[in-house]
Amino acid sequence: MKNVTDFCLYWGYWPSAGSFGFNTDILSTNLINLSVVLGVLIFFGKGVLRDLLDNRKQRILNTIRNSEELRGGAIEQLEKVRARLRKVQMEADRFLANGYSEIEKEKLNLINSSYKTLEQLENYKNETIQFEQQRVINQVRQRVFQQALRVALGTMNSCLNGELHLRTISANINMLGAIKEIRD
Repeated sequence: MKNVTDFCLYWGYWPSAGSFGFNTDILSTNLINLSVVLGVLIFFGKGVLRDLLDNRKQRILNTIRNSEELRGGAIEQLEKVRARLRKVQMEADRFLANGYSEIEKEKLNLINSSYKTLEQLENYKNETIQFEQQRVINQVRQRVFQQALRVALGTMNSCLNGELHLRTISANINMLGAIKEIRD
């Protein structure tokens, strides 16, 4: 190792004019070194760099292709969902229309039923009123008849004497006998 160090130091001390050696001037050597390093990097690194760029390009293209496939699938699913939505909206509109028509039918049925019930109640009311009127009329007739009978009996009892009483009874018995014969 000491030999390598001595060799490098030995070359470093040689004069630069007319011979091969190290240039210690930093400004002039940097450009040369930089151009040599860039040349070596370009020459040897272009394959590696090309491979890296190709790999990156392939990944980007694969990502774009996958994105396009996913986009196509998403568009297809979106169209299916839109078609389903249209179908559901049509069904909802149909149910809504049917619902309104059913509601209208039920409303009309309820109104008709209410009218029929009201008519029946009105008829029952009128029948009840007529029945009560007839009952009251019959009661009044009965009372009037009873009163008239009492008055007639009172008048007859006060006006009739024994002989007139017997003739009236016999006339009534003869009338009843004639009615009986007519019936038989």
